[in-house]
Parts: sequence; structure tokens; C-alpha cells
Amino acid sequence: MKGAAADLPALLGHAFARPELLSQALTHPSTQQHRRSQGSDPYERLEFLGDRVLGLVVAEMLFLRFPDEAEGALARRHAALVRREAVARIANEIGLGRHLVLAKGESDAGGRTNPGILADACEAVIGALYADAGFAVAAAFVRSRWEPMMEEALAPPKDAKTGLQEWAQGRGKPLPAYKMLGQEGPPHEPTFLMEVSVEGVGSAVGRGASKRVAEQAAAKLLLAAQHSGE
Repeated sequence: MKGAAADLPALLGHAFARPELLSQALTHPSTQQHRRSQGSDPYERLEFLGDRVLGLVVAEMLFLRFPDEAEGALARRHAALVRREAVARIANEIGLGRHLVLAKGESDAGGRTNPGILADACEAVIGALYADAGFAVAAAFVRSRWEPMMEEALAPPKDAKTGLQEWAQGRGKPLPAYKMLGQEGPPHEPTFLMEVSVEGVGSAVGRGASKRVAEQAAAKLLLAAQHSGE
């Protein structure tokens, strides 16, 4: 590849037979050429593919690394390793932000350091690795970057809902109660608003692409508020 991304294949551990795949993975939909294009967006298609490859490889890594853990603990580890912040961290480690092709407005708004954009681009790059050379090459990249992060957590992380429930029980409070407040956005891409409340403590509202995600967001906010006040 030419230009700013010339050194990226070395960081990824793969020389692309079809370098246009990597170019597509680095070209954000905000750019003019995407707005002029017809039909499907190659960036978003690669992101879709990479997300699934990442999820499978991390699941396999956890399955082999923690042979005695129950499904619930493995699921919590998995969620922590594939969440946006974790993927954006890997993107930062390989300096992906400087390689992105962004619209000027997106770049000026801090797109090269935006965790959401970095995470999406990193998934697109994983998709490009898979599309160019197959599962083994994509999996090798994921393992090399995610294994150190996997080893950082000796115990499986608790999800926010479990943490809030244990916090409330430990202080003799009623169990948290969840209530849907509404739904925003278009039908094909809704955002759910969920409220969690603990009697005698307070409440918080979370947003997410699903009710479950919104509940977790609300629980995290309420739990953080209680910890900050202790």
C-alpha cells in the first residue's frame, strides 16, 4: 500500500494479496467517495465480518484458557474483551487512527481518537484480514493482540447488573427494579431507554441498542454514583 498506511500490514502481520480490502477497511463512511457510491458499503460489510471473527476467536481463546469456568463467567470475560473500549484500545496500540481516511468534518471533530470509530475500523481491518487470507491469518492477529489483555484479568469481571444487585443486597436494600421509559431513533436502529431504581437509594437512566444493553448502562451509572458517594 502507498501513503500513510504503508506500514500497517507489518503491524498486522500480513501482506495483503488484495490491498484494496485494507483500503476499504480504513475508509470511513463519512468520506465523499462513500456518499457517491451505490449499494452496500464495503467498510460496513468488513466491519460486520470482523465483528463475528473477533467474537469467535475470543470465545475460543477463553474456552481453552479457562477450562473449568462456567458459561456465565466466560460470557462476562467475552463481553469485556469485545466491548468497544477494548477494541478501541487495540486500535490505539497499532496506531490505527492515523491511517484512517475520514471526511474533513469527521477528522476535525476528533474522529481519529473517537473510540467508536476506532473500534469499528479495527473490526473492519479484522474483516479485511479474513477476506484476504482466511480465518487462520485473522485469528493470529486477534490472538496476538487480545491475549495480553485476556491475561490481565485473573477473575471474570462482573456485569453491572450483578454488581448493583450485590451492592444493594450487601446493604440490606431491596433488589434493583428496571423499567422501560421509551424508545428513540428509527425502527431499524432503535435506542432503548431503561431506568433502574433501588428503593431508598436513587435511580439512573441508561441507553442502548437493546433493552439488555440499556439496563446494563443504567446499572453502571447508578452503581458508579453510589461508589463515588462512599
